[in-house]
Amino acid sequence: MYTVIALSHSLIKAFLIFAVALIILMKKLVISMLSIFLLISCSNQATSDNTKEEANNTSEQQKIVTPPAASDKDLTFKFKNDEPGKMPPGWSQYFTGKGDATDWKVVEDEGNRVLAQLSEDNPNYHFNVIVYDGFVAKNVSLNVRLKGVKGKMDQGGGFVWRFIDADNYYVVRANPLEDNVVLYKVENGKRTDLPVLDKGRTYGVEVEPLGNDWNILKLTVLDNIFTVYLNSKLIFQVRDETFVNAGKVGLWTKADAVTYFDDFQVIRNRH
Repeated sequence: MYTVIALSHSLIKAFLIFAVALIILMKKLVISMLSIFLLISCSNQATSDNTKEEANNTSEQQKIVTPPAASDKDLTFKFKNDEPGKMPPGWSQYFTGKGDATDWKVVEDEGNRVLAQLSEDNPNYHFNVIVYDGFVAKNVSLNVRLKGVKGKMDQGGGFVWRFIDADNYYVVRANPLEDNVVLYKVENGKRTDLPVLDKGRTYGVEVEPLGNDWNILKLTVLDNIFTVYLNSKLIFQVRDETFVNAGKVGLWTKADAVTYFDDFQVIRNRH
């Protein structure tokens, strides 16, 4: 009988030891499962946060580099609603030749706001360019009011069209220091004046004194014929086929010319 009781006690003791070991093992298993669950949750949250951050960064980068959609409509730029001290939105500035800067900004002018080229530290062979990124055309009419404010080496300015890059485009400009209007091509960074129809290589045409007040420059481009007007008067034509494809349009000054522009009209010639 004592033997049976001793055996029962041993069995009970062994069962209790087994039960305790099982409970400890279950606790460890539960803790391990909770740890794995928390680790997976944190990892998923971090991945989600990184994905959101990358998406936000990508969206922000795209917002910065995406140019305005090309317009099929005629455009008029008055700049009166643009913020002074900054370039108007949708425009990009460049320069051709020597030097290292150009400075196009919207400025106040006698109660109005205009687009100005302000850099005065440029060498003589330096061309300041600003183009509108939302318009590309081959045949176009351009019209602008411009005022030569100051400049020792050069004054005034004009248009660029069929702009490919900073070294390849057409330009026509009016210069109050020289009182002439000249049309050029800039090819691979080299500026060359083009001969006037029926007159030849005359370095453009001389005009009445431009002064430092507002003048109106106009250009019509039809295939290889470029017609130039000053203050509503046709002054000359040029024929050239260096750049035959569509390009951007914009405004131009040379060297240290501080020039104001306003009422820039861009009309697509449809024929």
